[in-house]
Amino acid sequence: QVQLVETGGGSVQSGGALTLSCVLSGYIGDTFCMAWFRQVSGQEREGVADIAWDGMTYVADSVKGRFTVSQKSGKKTLLLQMRDLKSEDTGTYYCAAARLQICSSGGHYIREYFPYWGQGTQVTVSS
Repeated sequence: QVQLVETGGGSVQSGGALTLSCVLSGYIGDTFCMAWFRQVSGQEREGVADIAWDGMTYVADSVKGRFTVSQKSGKKTLLLQMRDLKSEDTGTYYCAAARLQICSSGGHYIREYFPYWGQGTQVTVSS
């Protein structure tokens, strides 16, 4: 049973920083990728950043230069370091995993390809 557990959300002021962590447990297979999505109330869940099986990373233009995605612990811990946070970064952040070598193509994510999701962690940025 694959499980994803996110931690690290919270409330910060604009310009602040947070680091989100996602730990994958269980056996997902030999090849997988992991990604961060976020969702603002009433809007579609959007992909923010991901790491492919070979370690290549992708970060959405909206957060490029402010967010950094990385892995540790044998690829089973996914981190999202967020700095210079803005009010528009407010939302619920979800970690997801897929048995794929790459999570996205040019930032295009197909949510149906991600069978594993965390419960989400709330990030609130106040101005």
